[in-house]
Amino acid sequence: MGKIIKILFAIAIVTFLIAPLLAILPLGFTSGGFLTYPVPEWSTRWFEVLFTNEAWKRSIINSLIIGFGTTILATVLGTMAALGLRHQGIMLSGPIRTIFILPMVIPAVVLGVGMQLLFGQLGLANTYIGVIIAHTVVAIPLVFISVSGSLAGIDTRVELAAESLGASPKTVLARVTLPLAGPGIISGGVLAFATSLDEVVLSLFVAGPNQRTIARQMFSTIRENISPAIASAAFLFIVGTIIVGILTVLIQRRVKNA
Repeated sequence: MGKIIKILFAIAIVTFLIAPLLAILPLGFTSGGFLTYPVPEWSTRWFEVLFTNEAWKRSIINSLIIGFGTTILATVLGTMAALGLRHQGIMLSGPIRTIFILPMVIPAVVLGVGMQLLFGQLGLANTYIGVIIAHTVVAIPLVFISVSGSLAGIDTRVELAAESLGASPKTVLARVTLPLAGPGIISGGVLAFATSLDEVVLSLFVAGPNQRTIARQMFSTIRENISPAIASAAFLFIVGTIIVGILTVLIQRRVKNA
């Protein structure tokens, strides 16, 4: 009886989380101009708008550029930080770890205002580099946590064995440590990309009209003119996330079995 109650409780939680998505996603296929039920006719006109309307098309391209840039930068920096703070004996490792995780708890508005002032001084305001740096700041903690978890699960005796066989520290890192931490690095990269796609607040502060992302475009559309194109964009977001998640799992399995 207790097991059945747990299963029903889990189903209720999942339903509560997914129900809003199930309510909005079908409206991406409406032929009408409003987010209302019942759907007049089923159509893909709003998906066509995403790829033909200049504002939507530009925002998709911007999101991909900024997302990939953020993924590369955050993955490299987060992995380096996790490797550097891997051993507990390092002086001030605890406070330094806290500093790396701080962007997760600081309100995005506070970060946005600070970055806007700083980037204005450095000439990075309204530039792709500025937006990528801003997104990287909030993505690094996710990579850091993911990679740190993978490194914690590595048996150090494997690395010591490689060193005892004459491998240099660089070889051990490249041929032993990083491959074993591969699943965590991949997961961190995927999380960094997803964080960049979803980030709105920082983009509002540091991005100019030419760097408008799809998340910011959706936010602006909601404020100015609610359109079913938002539901179509959300549908693509979710499908893309599912595909990336499946590919991540497959890559992780291949890395573990290699």
